[in-house]
Amino acid sequence: MMKKWLLSFVVFAFVGCTNTHTAGLTVDSEYQRILFGDNVLASEVEVKDISTAEVNDHTRGVVRVKNKTSSDQHIQYRFYWYDEQGLEVNARPGPWRQAIIRGMDEVSLSEVSVSPKAVNFRVQIRELNQ
Repeated sequence: MMKKWLLSFVVFAFVGCTNTHTAGLTVDSEYQRILFGDNVLASEVEVKDISTAEVNDHTRGVVRVKNKTSSDQHIQYRFYWYDEQGLEVNARPGPWRQAIIRGMDEVSLSEVSVSPKAVNFRVQIRELNQ
């Protein structure tokens, strides 16, 4: 009985240690939607433009983001790619990338899809915990 409790505790401890910090902004290119999961980040960062372009038979997604504050914003972002039917084309998501948006400045977050089947994207943006 004690082994079961100990095993349960170890499993929950590992689950608790995983980084599940995914709140932030989600930008959907197909419907030009922005979903805010973090009210603080939403008040500090504004999505100015969402666009796609063709690059050697692959889709390039670009999201222009503006920092509405005078202090630097340290963020992470990750792109997810979808085909015409709305199905995700990458077997697993790419890595989180880091960017710094200087006070009152704009940056463009961009990525070219690995798969030529990708036509739409979603990008998730979150604060980088330092």
